[in-house]
Amino acid sequence: MIIREQMELLERTYLSPFATLSENSKGRDIPEEECDIRPVFQRDRDRILHCKSFRRLKHKTQVFLSPRGDHYRTRLTHTLEVSQTARTIAKALRLNEDLVEAIALGHDLGHTPYGHAGEAVLDRLCESGFKHSEQSVRIVEKLENEGKGLNLTWEVRDGILNHQTSSMPSTLEGKIVRLSDKIAYIHHDIDDAIRAHVMTEEDVPMEYREILGMTSKIRLDTLIHDIISHSRDKNDICMSAKMEEAMRGLRKFMFYHVYTNPKAKGEETKAKEMLERLFLYYMEHLELLPLQYRNMLEEGEQKDRVVCDYIAGMTDQYAAGKFQEYFIPKSWQVY
Repeated sequence: MIIREQMELLERTYLSPFATLSENSKGRDIPEEECDIRPVFQRDRDRILHCKSFRRLKHKTQVFLSPRGDHYRTRLTHTLEVSQTARTIAKALRLNEDLVEAIALGHDLGHTPYGHAGEAVLDRLCESGFKHSEQSVRIVEKLENEGKGLNLTWEVRDGILNHQTSSMPSTLEGKIVRLSDKIAYIHHDIDDAIRAHVMTEEDVPMEYREILGMTSKIRLDTLIHDIISHSRDKNDICMSAKMEEAMRGLRKFMFYHVYTNPKAKGEETKAKEMLERLFLYYMEHLELLPLQYRNMLEEGEQKDRVVCDYIAGMTDQYAAGKFQEYFIPKSWQVY
């Protein structure tokens, strides 16, 4: 028996009856020969980990734009924290950790430079709209690997597409990532906001602290334990009503006091204007797009969608550098 088959047998033997087994995957859009070592979801995890879009997350904004300090979260560290939380829950519930990790590592690949500020700009400028979850799927299906995509399994793409509050994944593993995303950003965004002197721990309403815990670390532990205890032996991923209400309240508090705080978001207007200028400039100068994107235009893709693809893939620094190249006069120098 080859190693992959042994691992699939182990899944059948050990995992919960509600788990998504690798051997039962709905498969890939383009059929491939199976790996002799890795089950399908492990291969997907590896493909995401090694792709260029994943590496670029280290220079994309989480909450604070280009923070001066080494310890603020980026989109990459957020992704890793989501993965860690999701894997902890999946392991405790005997669900498929490889599937959970693949979804977690891929869920934010489509985020724009400057976080949700950039997403709002592209959503307004692109005729068909722009959502980072849909862009994440577009990346793994079409844009990565020089236009070939990563050819991921259906279950991973479903989890990536449906990780936001407004939608629901089809697998329990996807549902774990959906909750872990919220748990992670509420936890680490409070930590970063305290570090940035935007708020203090005492600013967190006592009604939520009494239920969830008096520190970010305790709140993270509380939420993870609550999900595990209320999801064991169930064909669902759920929380107690008390904890869910408290988490929603804390999330609402964060939107008001951090995510829309002028001190934390004061530079977003500049970032939005910069990305809009870049979008309009590329729409008039399509010849400046890299070859892969020009080829997409020749294949019939809409101009605004292709320009969005290019800008969305930029890091914060790369977008700022392109803006400087096109709009800021260079100093005189003798060649």
